[in-house]
Amino acid sequence: MSASKLDPIDRMILAELQADGRMTNVELAKRVGISAPPCLRRVRTLEEQGLIRGYHADVNARALGFEVQVFAMVGLLSQAEADLSAFEAQCQGWSLVRECHMLNGEVDFVLKCVAPDLSTFQTFLTEELTAAENVASVKTSLVIRGAKDEPGVPFDVLEARMNAAP
Repeated sequence: MSASKLDPIDRMILAELQADGRMTNVELAKRVGISAPPCLRRVRTLEEQGLIRGYHADVNARALGFEVQVFAMVGLLSQAEADLSAFEAQCQGWSLVRECHMLNGEVDFVLKCVAPDLSTFQTFLTEELTAAENVASVKTSLVIRGAKDEPGVPFDVLEARMNAAP
């Protein structure tokens, strides 16, 4: 479903839940200006339509002992659809890989990886990632620090676009 088919209340529901997915339905209804039963129906509809994919805790990786974050740029030997899909499936099985994105350009995929230490990441890199079938090259960049990690979408931009639409 496109954003243009959402009414302002649905967009407010999405924005509020993106900011705080733990709030009660009663609090959510109050924030968006409707009563609780229709609010719950709307949330369920948004979930069924796939606009809400889930609810997650934002855990502190470093506090849990995952001191290393690395972006790995992966080049494949073949970009045939079967080979791309096979690599994506392999990424699903690697627990250190937290995100996998296929790119356009010089690099085929970028992976966001976390590990408790460099030694653990190096073992993954040499024994699993670079050794994987169809992997031609891997370039890594160690994250020194993060300045922004904002999940979801910018609802202020969505609202501006919706208000500017004829």
